[in-house]
Amino acid sequence: MSLSRIWKVLRKDLALGPRSSIFLWAIVLPFALTLILQVAFGSLFDPKPRLGIVDDGDSSITAAIEDMDGIELTLFDDAGELKTQVEANDLDAGLILPQGFDDEVRDGEQPTLQFFIGGESYASNRIILTVTAIDLVREIEGSDAPVTVDVVSFGEAGLPMSKRLIPVIVFYALVMAGLFVPGSNLVEEKEQGTLMSLLVTPVKSSEVLIAKWLLGVILSVVLASASLALNGAFGANWAQVLVVILVAGALSSVLGILAGVYAKDSSIMFAIVKGSGIFLFAPTLFYIFPEWPQWIAKLFPLYWIIEPIWQVSVMGEGLSTVWVELLVALGITAVLGAAAWWLAKRMQAQMAGQ
Repeated sequence: MSLSRIWKVLRKDLALGPRSSIFLWAIVLPFALTLILQVAFGSLFDPKPRLGIVDDGDSSITAAIEDMDGIELTLFDDAGELKTQVEANDLDAGLILPQGFDDEVRDGEQPTLQFFIGGESYASNRIILTVTAIDLVREIEGSDAPVTVDVVSFGEAGLPMSKRLIPVIVFYALVMAGLFVPGSNLVEEKEQGTLMSLLVTPVKSSEVLIAKWLLGVILSVVLASASLALNGAFGANWAQVLVVILVAGALSSVLGILAGVYAKDSSIMFAIVKGSGIFLFAPTLFYIFPEWPQWIAKLFPLYWIIEPIWQVSVMGEGLSTVWVELLVALGITAVLGAAAWWLAKRMQAQMAGQ
């Protein structure tokens, strides 16, 4: 086996890769999914209460709300513009604080508080903003709240949907870059006859497979890392995250090599990817719906790379927590790699006999 020949094949694939629509789509997909799932669905499932304020007297209410992380605040100079935004449901509520409002409250004069509610705002957001406004006015007055609320949490706090969607985004980065790109590249070379031309040179079939596998590993590691970084999930333990992604890239890429060796043409390759899609995607559903029985996810091969990514990047755990999963993933990679090598020998013999 020659490292020089492997590098030459890999360099050729990297240079010609951008000419392929599949190669380009694998690069674009993680960024497109991040935009769609995190911006659209993330804001849908985890909406912050949106409050607009017209403050003519530098009220302490405005300053207090500005310091709150859970409320999206917009300041206006014109009351008419504020009302327009609330009527258009661009804001959940609007509050007008006239000049001297705080002093009148302290003097017990009971000034009028203009508070507007959007007709399509979430009921939960209405409650949050209304109770917050009442509590802040009561603080200005100096009176105690009529009740004391003792919040008791049962079980672990749930993660926001934006976090639970991260395995979905990383999954597509791994499958497109690690599985589809090297697999389709191998099939294209079969169809165009370049693979046969390559194999009559000193280049061995095992060297071709390793070069294609490395192509998938490089792309999947880069794009999975970019996906995690875009979604704020790379974390401080970036070195451990890279180790996990490297193992994930190795497994997803060997799946691509196995599919590429087995498929005789592009139609069979697409049929394999489409037919196995739900089987490969299934483990990610258990992160979106954590109430499902988690042991079922372990029946699917990509669970053993998605779970370490989830634990190390999203949950902030160390490699010591996921070493069993990583060993299983490496074992699966070795078995599938041996199967791909055996099929490649048969493929080369069939091509030589044609």
